[in-house]
Amino acid sequence: MNISHTRRRAAAALALALSFAAVAPQAWAADAGEPFGPGCAALPKQGPGSPSVMAGQPVATAAAGNPALSTLASAVKQAGLVDTLNNAEGITVFAPTDEAFAKIPKADLDKVLADKAALTKILTYHVVGSTVDKPDLADGSFTSLEGGTLTTSGSGDSYKVNGTAAIVCGDVATSNATVHVVDTVLMPK
Repeated sequence: MNISHTRRRAAAALALALSFAAVAPQAWAADAGEPFGPGCAALPKQGPGSPSVMAGQPVATAAAGNPALSTLASAVKQAGLVDTLNNAEGITVFAPTDEAFAKIPKADLDKVLADKAALTKILTYHVVGSTVDKPDLADGSFTSLEGGTLTTSGSGDSYKVNGTAAIVCGDVATSNATVHVVDTVLMPK
């Protein structure tokens, strides 16, 4: 009877260990900065704009290759910030999608795109000079390169920036930055 009881306990321990091993790698990967959020499914699975390609490129180059970030990439180029962003280390970019830029009335967007100083101010407001990963987003306050403050809040896979912009795909790695793709262009005060 003791042998049977011992075998059942051993079998239960083995089953628990195997089930933990099956779940643990996924949990660890999520904590290790894997992309999260509903918009991540729209990222290309391979080639330009895919997480594996973006991880090997500096941030401005990676954004230029992502079809959802073409307006941002053009704005960064127009502002003359490509080299600045590509040469920075350990930064975080809250990257507005093309749809985020489309929310701005065309006349207003054209005006900003034509004003290098205003464009630079807006774009640098989207950049933090340190790494901001998912664990930092629950209740965060960060100084942007523009000098303003960005606040983040949320939990699970649902986070907001400044209470209005949803992070649709966060923790996308590039060779020099963490990218959180947002659905709204953030405006400095």
